Amino acid sequence: MYDDNPTYDTESTDIGSRIDPVLARSWLLVNGSHYAKFEPASRSRADIVVLDIEDAVAPKDKVSARDNVVRWLGPKEGTAGPGAGDWVRVNGFGTPWWADDLEALSQTTVGGVMLAMVESVDHVTETAKRLPGLPIVALVETARGLERISEIAATKGTFRLAFGIGDFRRDTGFGDNPQTLAYARSRFTIAAKAAHLPSAIDGPTVGSSALKLSEATAVSAEFGMTGKICLTPGQCAQVNEGLSPSQDEITWAREFFAEFERDGGEIRNGSDLPRIARATKILDLARSYGITASDYDDDPVHAPAPSDTHHF
Repeated sequence: MYDDNPTYDTESTDIGSRIDPVLARSWLLVNGSHYAKFEPASRSRADIVVLDIEDAVAPKDKVSARDNVVRWLGPKEGTAGPGAGDWVRVNGFGTPWWADDLEALSQTTVGGVMLAMVESVDHVTETAKRLPGLPIVALVETARGLERISEIAATKGTFRLAFGIGDFRRDTGFGDNPQTLAYARSRFTIAAKAAHLPSAIDGPTVGSSALKLSEATAVSAEFGMTGKICLTPGQCAQVNEGLSPSQDEITWAREFFAEFERDGGEIRNGSDLPRIARATKILDLARSYGITASDYDDDPVHAPAPSDTHHF
């Protein structure tokens, strides 16, 4: 599922910046074996850069990839590296590399870890013990993990859930049709909400088709998932757009508040409170992402109320 030779546009002036991982939409995986790609990735539109020393790296290259990451992040004490605050996808609990990964990262400026192959509460708690206070994204990738996802989400130390689609499909034999994976995606969203976590991060879309990525991102949003793993820097801007409030949603929220104030600013019926909450969330997210409403509205008709797909 990995593109070993993604295009990195180092000349682009449309450069993103890291944002609060609670709100992060695009989570860009970068092969830890390829140190030269770290800096271009850091200049991409990714909300979060995740240096990958797990799936992307062959066993013989694990140690050198880990060393690359440590050098990029820099020491916790002293001069920080150029990638201070970036995240790392570490090898799963029980693998020969898990303990050494955590030991090495504990001495760096790592911003958080994405823990691969989470199948039980112990996988998170044991990782949290070795990296106290560090946010952990639990990457659930198997049927066994999905069956325990509510427990994993409720575990102290779990920061967000992420859906490892490729390994999940290999484990279960499922296809990639959104209807086939509907149950799994629903479990992620429900478990995250029940545990008061930010909404889940959906798995990646393989390939370079913009249409396919747009459709897949829309599926993520439809299931209430507010982040998505990206495999190339070029995917990030499209994912960010697809998981942000749309112009129609922003227009609806502004029109709703204008109408509400014209009517005296007092609750009129039972639908006002949920609409206030929804409109507030849309405008708060738009501000967080730096999105402004268009100055020109080609459609004079009031924007329809949006579906409630933003679940932070």
